[in-house]
Amino acid sequence: MKLLKKIRNYFCYCGIEKNEFNALKKDAYVSNFELWRILHCLMTTTFAVLFVNSLFSELFKSNSVFYLVALIYSAIATCLFFILKKDALIAQFLIYLSISLLFLFSCLITQNKPDVPATLFFVLLIITPLFMIDKPFFMTIELNVASAVFLIWMHGVKPYEIWQMDLINIIIYLIIGIFLHIVANSIRIKEFVLTKKINIQKDTDEMTGLKNKGALTREINLFLADENQNKGLLILLDIDRFKAINDTYGHDVGDKVISELGEFLNGKFRNDEIVGRFGGDEFIIFVKNTDDKEFASGLSREIIDGASQIELPDNGGFVSVSLGIAVCSGEEKNYSEIFKKADMALYKVKADPAIKFYIY
Repeated sequence: MKLLKKIRNYFCYCGIEKNEFNALKKDAYVSNFELWRILHCLMTTTFAVLFVNSLFSELFKSNSVFYLVALIYSAIATCLFFILKKDALIAQFLIYLSISLLFLFSCLITQNKPDVPATLFFVLLIITPLFMIDKPFFMTIELNVASAVFLIWMHGVKPYEIWQMDLINIIIYLIIGIFLHIVANSIRIKEFVLTKKINIQKDTDEMTGLKNKGALTREINLFLADENQNKGLLILLDIDRFKAINDTYGHDVGDKVISELGEFLNGKFRNDEIVGRFGGDEFIIFVKNTDDKEFASGLSREIIDGASQIELPDNGGFVSVSLGIAVCSGEEKNYSEIFKKADMALYKVKADPAIKFYIY
């Protein structure tokens, strides 16, 4: 059973578990995208040259209609690859369609020279699987269907001896192509796994498991730079009298308070919020796609109540926090601008013990 599971994982998920593959799938498709765009530019150029030659040369004339159709398709596909998002489903569909077109092209070339082994078709069986990272069984289906179409098509076109030779070669190259696709995909996917682990470690605050300052800055800047996004709340959280906690109970207790507060925030925000430790006893929560001040007030009270459940030793009471909130309404284009507002709001809170949060 273990062997069958391992074979299934390699054949369906590039050698990793299903949930790991699904988590990395988007990154894999994005990494393919530039290669797909270049491929379609080359296809457009190639079919344009072939079509022009077919207007003046008898050698190419018989396939002129195919060249024209392929040129139009390639040009449209190329344009789409400059418009589509890098993880768009239609981009993945287009690459399989384009590979099918290339196999059809190789069939036409072979039909024009029936006495010669189908070298171009064999080359495509080896090369095309290397154009993308995807579940290997999809490419296996593509290669098998293309091979079946080729053999059926050429059975009545090629001399039987040549057709038999092609049959043997197709079986060999088909197996090699599928094997190369599985191996290449598993290597590249495992590189993604390793890269993701390194990035997570680089972006994670060790004490709390939340994002660190660098990750917070980068992700908030990325959100604010998007012209389609113009709403957000930045909450700057500070633990009250944290120096006194360290001085009274020791740094171990101070670290425990920070760790427990991080655990609370991690459990509280499980959607699309950006949450992290800014440094020392300061935390940042960035809530996307809202500028509702009433929502900000309600959320602040919930955070204050949640933090107050963290108990200090020796009946020392409970932890309290102060919050400075900045509302982003499209004017702020980087992290620094909105952080300054939240910092000024927090300063007002610290200056007035009667309030626990303030909205800039």
